[in-house]
Amino acid sequence: MTKSQRFLLALSRCAMGFMMLYAGITKVIDPQWSALGYLKGAKAMVGFYTLLQHPSILPVIDFVNAWGLTLLGVSLILGIGVRIAAPFGALLMMLYYIPLGFPYPNPQALIVDEHIIYATILLYFAAVDAGAYWGLSGVLKKTAVGKIPVVGKMV
Repeated sequence: MTKSQRFLLALSRCAMGFMMLYAGITKVIDPQWSALGYLKGAKAMVGFYTLLQHPSILPVIDFVNAWGLTLLGVSLILGIGVRIAAPFGALLMMLYYIPLGFPYPNPQALIVDEHIIYATILLYFAAVDAGAYWGLSGVLKKTAVGKIPVVGKMV
């Protein structure tokens, strides 16, 4: 990978990280925020998304949603744990995409909308170990922590 390619990969990773961090932290700091409205609007897999609205499950969904986005953003910005966080972020994007309805998730899209784009980019970040380029993952891999077989592959 050339220097300009590494730079653009790191820039893309950080840009998506800031977007995810902002999306998550605004939910974390807003005590009134809940995923309930989104879940009620499901057009596909209605039974599954109705189940998630149950009062005993909804607080868990709200917590995982808000903190999942926040931690995904931190991971991408710092470039650490990207190989783990990015696939989970892609899964989260698909869970946002599915209830929108197929093949028109929104009026400006046919099959592919922003959730599919985000999921694809996140999977790419995981595949190329984007955190290794201008991120803490690259630094940690050179230390004793990075030499631990399982840990070295995760950072």
